[in-house]
Amino acid sequence: MNAQTGPSLPTYADVEAAAGRLKGIAHHTPAMSSATANRRTQASLVFKPENLQRMGAFKFRGGYNAIASLSPEQKKAGVVTYSSGNHAQAIAYAGQLLGVPTTIIMPNDAPAAKVAATEGYGGQVVRYDRYKENRLEIGNKLSAERGLTIIPPYDHPDVIAGQGTATKELIEDAGPLDILLVPLGGGGLLAGALLAAKALNPGCRVFGVEPEAGNDGQQSLRKGEIVAIGVPKTIADGAQTAFLGDLTFPIIQREVEDIVTVSDAALVDAMRFFAERMKLVVEPTGCLAAAAAFSGAVPVEGKRVGIILSGGNVDLASFARFIAPSA
Repeated sequence: MNAQTGPSLPTYADVEAAAGRLKGIAHHTPAMSSATANRRTQASLVFKPENLQRMGAFKFRGGYNAIASLSPEQKKAGVVTYSSGNHAQAIAYAGQLLGVPTTIIMPNDAPAAKVAATEGYGGQVVRYDRYKENRLEIGNKLSAERGLTIIPPYDHPDVIAGQGTATKELIEDAGPLDILLVPLGGGGLLAGALLAAKALNPGCRVFGVEPEAGNDGQQSLRKGEIVAIGVPKTIADGAQTAFLGDLTFPIIQREVEDIVTVSDAALVDAMRFFAERMKLVVEPTGCLAAAAAFSGAVPVEGKRVGIILSGGNVDLASFARFIAPSA
């Protein structure tokens, strides 16, 4: 990306600044381990459970950092965003904490729990058909009409920097890692993770993990340019993005070791493991990185491996259906 035509790429200094804004606001989620998971993979795994973060996902970090960085005038006018759920809740909750009005564009098929939580945090929800309408166009129209600042789900320097604080904490708490596995949708979490990992743990090999049906990031990395796909059909609703961002892709392209994919079945297997063995509710998207280790999509044997569990916002009916034993 040409920095002259848009925001410049964030750096690790921006991650450090975000950590300062989030100190005492975002939960410092623990670094967790499981002897069972280690035996299963023959590796030493360290989980970063962002399902225990405020509003249930890592997205709170980027959402809060972005709103906190606005000018007083922008805060007064309010913000608008578009999201399938977790970024929606993050912006609504951060706006509530900071006294900033929020408008959230959400697809008609967004999980009911995520819509209810977004409205509960004070966000004004605008619904749309993700298969027929363009959320960017809707957001631009509302921004122009109401003077709202757009804070996109991932392609924003302050969002990326905020997401990077999860990896900063993980490495500071767990020590050096050989491998870091990160869920990949639009790339905000992975781009932020790469900024933090390369600054704090340069020898760490970082992999992005996508659902098989939504491998636009993998295709983009192979082709050397952003590849757009149709909205993928996957239970990983937080990774149903169709393309990476103009800010996230250059960072990923420059720093990532590789991008791998996992099946929906592997996500269900991981969800069941976390519920049964670690007593954690992790949503399908949140299981992407763990599924890569469990399924062998990334060879981890004998390695110290960081795994980011990105969120836990799944409605209970869906969760029960996912983890129920097959007939």
